[in-house]
Amino acid sequence: MLGTKVAESTNFVLELYHFKVKIVIMLQIHIMEKLMNTLTCLVLSFVIAIYLIETISDLLNLKNISNDIPQEFEDFFDKKKYAKAQNYLKDNTKFSILSSTITLVMQIAFILAGGFNYVNSIAISFGFGTVFTGLIFAGILYLICQIVDLPFSAYSIFVIEEKFGFNKMSVKTFISDFFKSIIINAIILGVTFSVIVWLFSNIAPHYAWLYAFAAITVFELFTTFIYPIVVMPLFNKYTPLEDGELKKSVEEYAKKENFKMKGLFKVDNSKRSTKSNAFFTGFGKSRRIALFDTLIQKHTVEELTSVLAHEMGHFKLGHIIRQMIFSFISMGGMLFILSLFINKSWLYKAFLMDTQPIYAGVIFFAFLYAPMSFVLSTISSCLSRKYEYDADAYAVTTYKHPQDMINALKKLSVDNLSNLHPHKLKVFLEYSHPAVLDRINAIKNISEK
Repeated sequence: MLGTKVAESTNFVLELYHFKVKIVIMLQIHIMEKLMNTLTCLVLSFVIAIYLIETISDLLNLKNISNDIPQEFEDFFDKKKYAKAQNYLKDNTKFSILSSTITLVMQIAFILAGGFNYVNSIAISFGFGTVFTGLIFAGILYLICQIVDLPFSAYSIFVIEEKFGFNKMSVKTFISDFFKSIIINAIILGVTFSVIVWLFSNIAPHYAWLYAFAAITVFELFTTFIYPIVVMPLFNKYTPLEDGELKKSVEEYAKKENFKMKGLFKVDNSKRSTKSNAFFTGFGKSRRIALFDTLIQKHTVEELTSVLAHEMGHFKLGHIIRQMIFSFISMGGMLFILSLFINKSWLYKAFLMDTQPIYAGVIFFAFLYAPMSFVLSTISSCLSRKYEYDADAYAVTTYKHPQDMINALKKLSVDNLSNLHPHKLKVFLEYSHPAVLDRINAIKNISEK
């Protein structure tokens, strides 16, 4: 009897073992089927390739650090502050690589685990039509991205920026900005996404992309006009620059250049950061030039007027319009290519989807389009750097204070702990502005002519 029980127990254990083995084999086959999905691998290869290029660029940038203070900056950087700038670059780069690596791993895991299919099942469960279901689908993904990004943003501001003396933002302001950004982006992206989904769901793709292009162009132009009036004041207080030497100098220069603007504003950026900047925004009656209060505190009237002459140069030389045209052409091309892929079953299989909802295809296409988007972004950066050189030249030749322009660039670089020796690959791929030493040399060449 005892032997029989032992035999039965043994058989049971063996059967249980074989059952577990079968389960493990089935899981392995299931995983391998996913991993061996050529289309999925193609998508993942795009994501990984861009990550590797950006990481290599960051590492080369770190390797390019020089311990020698450039002669141009000897009177502006002391050894202690120069070392601080290098440490700032190191900390930011290491953190950037870490955060992008974690994000990459999470993206890959989400795709391979069938995350999109699961989110779609939640969106469908509400029982709405295509557009609203798509908004729920995209909204869940958007919230996931924001939640994942939140600790990285908090660390960057409250640890790295705090460590190097830049952060002035309170936790309350950080949380407020977070929710404001989510709401504003949800409205803008939601409208754009809804238009695309509705058009591609109700109109043949070879026509839908044209209608989508027209609708989004109109919407983006509308937001460009209202952004400085409605959105920007939600984050910062824009106060008309008070009467004084600076305002008089800028207005006299603007009048000489026949540059009409809605106003010259001071931005209370000091509640967030000690970093300095100036920018031009808006068109027509909403056109305005804004100066960070931190910039006004640290620069002379001549230096500030030079900076504003540079910003005016962007408008007078048509850079703003050109950038918008480039953006619209890129968007039109993207929508056209989307029309070619949106109904392809393999696009959905690549993301392990059981069904083919149009709204999911729009998002999946963004992954597929990533290499082209990366190339267009690089081209845009190259154009932007050229425009910066042109705007510098405009400021120098019209305001005729080249040394003040150079001093302003130097002070901005020191105050913001800028990298004076960026690697050429980093500049080529990402920099919207030329390296500061290149800008200074270009200004000197112009002034010597």
